[in-house]
Amino acid sequence: MSAPKSHGRKSIQATFTPRELMTDNPDLAGVWTAQIITLFPTAFPGVLGESLTGKALKDGIWQLQTIDLRRYGIGKHKNVDDTPAGGGAGMVLRADVLERAIMEARADATGRMPLIYLSPRGPRFDQAMAQRLAKADGVTMLCGRFEGVDERVLEHFDIQEVSLGDFVMTGGEIAAQAMIDATVRLLPGVLGNADSAVEESFSNGLLEHPQYTKPAEWNARHIPEVLLSGNHAKIAEWRREMSEKLTKERRPDLIEKLEKDT
Repeated sequence: MSAPKSHGRKSIQATFTPRELMTDNPDLAGVWTAQIITLFPTAFPGVLGESLTGKALKDGIWQLQTIDLRRYGIGKHKNVDDTPAGGGAGMVLRADVLERAIMEARADATGRMPLIYLSPRGPRFDQAMAQRLAKADGVTMLCGRFEGVDERVLEHFDIQEVSLGDFVMTGGEIAAQAMIDATVRLLPGVLGNADSAVEESFSNGLLEHPQYTKPAEWNARHIPEVLLSGNHAKIAEWRREMSEKLTKERRPDLIEKLEKDT
């Protein structure tokens, strides 16, 4: 029987806390790594364990490490939060707790791995950011809860805040999974067809053109004739025209950005 693809790639690293000697997910050397600092480690891999990202995870193209924030809690009840200074509603994740978790994660980080806090205050995540993360060696993501994290932690570790969109969620776990999904699919070997990542929405600053498949006629609606012509130049021209048309109608802000960048 042939050896699994991860054979011979286990990574040996120093750590502040004991590790299990046997694990179904050993650390792999030289593999794009997503580290997640979270109060809910069992939420991962979640949907990332399915479909193409799940297969890539199983094949060792990328790996996932979860850091359970509760392990670093204070006192008998492992408290991780406290009331906000100056008063106010909700709770804030403590600086001393976060420091220990981040230090543990960064001790295992190798190469260039940006440290990101999922926050509605940050710039919005987009395809360009996914492409930059895919070219790095991985990413460390801090998933907030409650009213957020102690600001001093963000300043001390120079953490980059990134938002999934202009809305508020109960925590960063879903946002982290979305961002990892968008990034992992860009890693070499994840998509079956390398052209898929080139032709899809946002790859060239435009929305993707409409897609069609069999049957050729459905509910009295026909596939555009040009797509059945076999003329690849005309097909490419049609797709570009449709991308521009859809983008102008639905996302004029993208057209403005393209014009500003050219």
